[in-house]
Amino acid sequence: MRTLFILVLTTALASGCQSAGEVLTTSSTPVTVIGPATSAIAGDMASRLAERIGPAGTTAIKMQNDKTEYATALEAALKGWGYTVITDGKVARDQKPVEISYSLDSFDGQLLAHLGTPSVALGRTYRVTDAGATPSSPLSVMQRN
Repeated sequence: MRTLFILVLTTALASGCQSAGEVLTTSSTPVTVIGPATSAIAGDMASRLAERIGPAGTTAIKMQNDKTEYATALEAALKGWGYTVITDGKVARDQKPVEISYSLDSFDGQLLAHLGTPSVALGRTYRVTDAGATPSSPLSVMQRN
């Protein structure tokens, strides 16, 4: 009788560990943002990056310009902060540019903006309105060694 009880208890506990078949994914959905929202997000993320990567006069930034409105707005915002932005891949011999990656993804009805370098990654969510975009979360900063 004791063995039967242990077997039933073990089966009951193990059945509670089974999932319903839903799988969590790490993929996100790239989105297209246009208008004032694009400039607002790019401007905010560029200013936050400028606080962390060094002075504009001595730091060049290398980025892939995928010809999206966000990439163009981000490039303009970084230039507005005084950075030299390299989008054609042509780097001078004496230049050591900071390479950045960026993305905009849809998440729970908001936009998740990511901007990263080899030493720091920034992330923030935004609510998009007709007038632009406003941050809906604190800035997330991850320092890398």
